[in-house]
Amino acid sequence: MQALSTFGPLVGRILIGLLFLIAGIGKTGDVAGFSGYVASGGLPAFLAWPAVIFEIAVGILLIIGYQTRIVSLATAAFCVVAGLLYHFAPADQMQMAMFLKNLAIAGGLLMFAIHGPGRFALDKA
Repeated sequence: MQALSTFGPLVGRILIGLLFLIAGIGKTGDVAGFSGYVASGGLPAFLAWPAVIFEIAVGILLIIGYQTRIVSLATAAFCVVAGLLYHFAPADQMQMAMFLKNLAIAGGLLMFAIHGPGRFALDKA
């Protein structure tokens, strides 16, 4: 149990951070296509690049544990908004699974916002 409380936050930050880092990097291959997707949710297409940069930045910041509480809150809000705008479709089971995934990630991020990054983080240096 001691190892879990010692290393669990680090592993959790890495896993959630990788999700955002890889997603952001992946979007750099077709930002024009992603811009269309952003617009399909009712947001201006020019927000595609800021969203890509946000995902890459928060992925790195979560992994290294820097400004973890504020980054976690901002990213949780990002997940909820993205879920509502792009995945909330009660008639589509796959989209609802994606919506619930976004909410679950937001829940995990809220735990970091409340409890901090754990022992192995730049915030602790």
